[in-house]
Amino acid sequence: MNKVHIGNYITKKRKTIKLTQEQLAEKLGISSKTISKWENGKTLPDYSLVEELCKILKITSSELFNGEDNKKNSDKQIIEMLERVQNLENQKNSIFGTLLIILGIACLCMSTLFGGSSTKDFISGFLLGLSIVEMLVGLFIISYSLFKKQ
Repeated sequence: MNKVHIGNYITKKRKTIKLTQEQLAEKLGISSKTISKWENGKTLPDYSLVEELCKILKITSSELFNGEDNKKNSDKQIIEMLERVQNLENQKNSIFGTLLIILGIACLCMSTLFGGSSTKDFISGFLLGLSIVEMLVGLFIISYSLFKKQ
């Protein structure tokens, strides 16, 4: 999928039905900046918006993601594929967050091994701080990925 090609197609179809970016955004319940990002090829529409976007632009999802008019109608397959890709992205973030938490716990355990001299106390304090930061970032990533699922 070529994001720029898809973005140009969205622009073409939006202009064909004489809608501004703001009007299209309002119909979809999103910001006009999001439409601009699609049309400039920076991002793709979220799978939850694809069906409504296609209805408004009077195209199929296969046409949308091919970036051209066609006769094939495999809308459900494309929407399912996009949903699976986004679910995998969320799973990747959850795994990354979990790994950060585990690494934080490991640093916390290692920090208890050091102590006694100023250098060892520094290393112990550094590892303790690092463990706290890693666990907080891991929790943030996991909670963010769970929030995106809803």
